[in-house]
Amino acid sequence: MSSSTTTATTPATGLEALNNLVTSTLDLITRLETVVASLTAENAQRPDRPSTEEQSSNPHPEINPLLLASDASTLLRAHATKLSLLIINEPFTPSAIISILRQLTAGPLPGLASAAQICVASQWTKTISADLAYRISRVLKETRGLVEKIPGDGKALKDTPAGAGGNKRGGGKQGSVANTGTLWAACDELVAFAKRGFAGNVIKKTEEMKDTVKDVMQELKEWGEETGSDDDEEEEDDDDDENEDEDVKGVMQSSEAAKIADTQAMLDDLMNSSSYIPRDDPDKIRERLESCLRRLRLVTLLYQAVAKRRFKSLPQAAPAQGSDVPKRLDEIMVLLKKIPERFGSLALAFYELDPVEIDKLMDQCFFDCFAVAELLIKPWDGEKDDFSDWVVKFQAEVKKA
Repeated sequence: MSSSTTTATTPATGLEALNNLVTSTLDLITRLETVVASLTAENAQRPDRPSTEEQSSNPHPEINPLLLASDASTLLRAHATKLSLLIINEPFTPSAIISILRQLTAGPLPGLASAAQICVASQWTKTISADLAYRISRVLKETRGLVEKIPGDGKALKDTPAGAGGNKRGGGKQGSVANTGTLWAACDELVAFAKRGFAGNVIKKTEEMKDTVKDVMQELKEWGEETGSDDDEEEEDDDDDENEDEDVKGVMQSSEAAKIADTQAMLDDLMNSSSYIPRDDPDKIRERLESCLRRLRLVTLLYQAVAKRRFKSLPQAAPAQGSDVPKRLDEIMVLLKKIPERFGSLALAFYELDPVEIDKLMDQCFFDCFAVAELLIKPWDGEKDDFSDWVVKFQAEVKKA
């Protein structure tokens, strides 16, 4: 009798222990997410010159946070793979799932949060600190999603819609598999980020911004090549006449329908009014466009040269504490990021054929390009090198453009 009672209560005890551990694991992940989110917020608000407190916030400056995040992410991925299989296959074994959850909470999960904490901006730059925190947040979020799918009723997940099957948690086998896939992707992205290292991530960021500038340049070029013609206008008039005849015969049966059609025509005229540069071009939009395109070509060269001649020489690990390189990089990256955004606004001004706004934004783009070149004129060590001479020539060409 005693043996029978023990056998009957053991599974329930194991399931109860699992549910308790799932709850505590979810609480831990939520707390870690809050910590990482607060680091991201502090990083965004931190002044250019880090405080003494911020400089001393990394008690282990010799630990590479990128490598720590990579190791933790790789281990977490492996545990998550096992967990995802255990919750969809029979027999459902709470003890095996408990073991995996304990390993997750003892190692990879706190390891990820620690990596975010020791990746201080004064040593790793705001850009890399923020990017690392973002990727860690994604891994934590997807891990929480997988843990939430652990069934609370002691039955493996089946091919049922989310919330079906009587499980308090879970959401179906397919949902679990999909969540596992997104978790893998988040982990792989974090590992790739860590593998690129300090210099590699700065270069990649720069190349992405260069591609954005090239996209703006291509769009403006194609827009400038579009032209209206008298034939087009005549064809549009003919189409309007044909549409009007059809309207008389069918659609415009009432005055209300006519009002709707007139309103639509006005909207069409408004949307198409600035489709092309006017033939007579009284505001010299095309002249301004050609100047902008020349400047954009120079800017793409700047991004390419900066990546090759300045950022490629950066170390794979962060510079030593006390170096002014992170501060310089933060200033440079702010301007490099602002330039594509500014040219995007400039493109809109062209589309609206607004010469006043075009001139204003062109001047702002000019000053941004000149300023970022000025910040890059000196090498990281020393006063001058071959690239310094190139920067001077670049600034002169920007003035001409």
